[in-house]
Amino acid sequence: ATDKRIMATTALMNMNSEAAVPILRGVLERKDNCSALRKKAVFLISQKRSPEVVDILLKLAREDASPEVREQAVLWLSNVRDERVVDLLGEMALNNSDPAIQEKAIFSLSNTRSEKASTILRDIAQRESASKGAREQAIFWLGNRRDTSSTAFLRGLYSRLNDKDLKEKVLFSVANQRAAGSGQWLINIATNERETMELRKQALFWAGNNKAATVPEIAALYDKVTDKEMKE
Repeated sequence: ATDKRIMATTALMNMNSEAAVPILRGVLERKDNCSALRKKAVFLISQKRSPEVVDILLKLAREDASPEVREQAVLWLSNVRDERVVDLLGEMALNNSDPAIQEKAIFSLSNTRSEKASTILRDIAQRESASKGAREQAIFWLGNRRDTSSTAFLRGLYSRLNDKDLKEKVLFSVANQRAAGSGQWLINIATNERETMELRKQALFWAGNNKAATVPEIAALYDKVTDKEMKE
């Protein structure tokens, strides 16, 4: 019976928003409905273009009794273009005690193409009071924002970090961006004897693996380093 209800709910995908949204809202308001059905309804309602959609998703993300439904609402808020959404996602990414909610809020922020979302991600990445997991996620998704401000921020952040795992995340994200000068920046890390050997090797690995540095740049490095591990 549940499978049939999910199939019937899915059929609303092709129905116009004016007709479908009230039905989906009714599914979500019935707390006795199974979690899978309500999660499906969250996704479907996020695809509709209606003034009600933003309010419904915001309410679900803030207040729903089901953690799974809250997570889905936070995840699909990235489909909605509304300034209130960025504010809520930022609040949840910074202050929510549930790591699953935090992770989905950070992902949704990364899908929100606004400068405010980028600012929040940068804030999380550098905030020492934020959880390590949240900071790692923010650094990772900043690496997917191919803009010069994110590149400059990540390079500057590296020198301010002490945690090895966070520094490794920055190395990957900078390499992933393949921005102008990133290859040389990574090679500078690789040749910096004040860095740990592990970080130097990671910088060189990502410079080559993500093609941030050119073959001649890496070949030239061989003669410059004296350490056997680095030469290998």
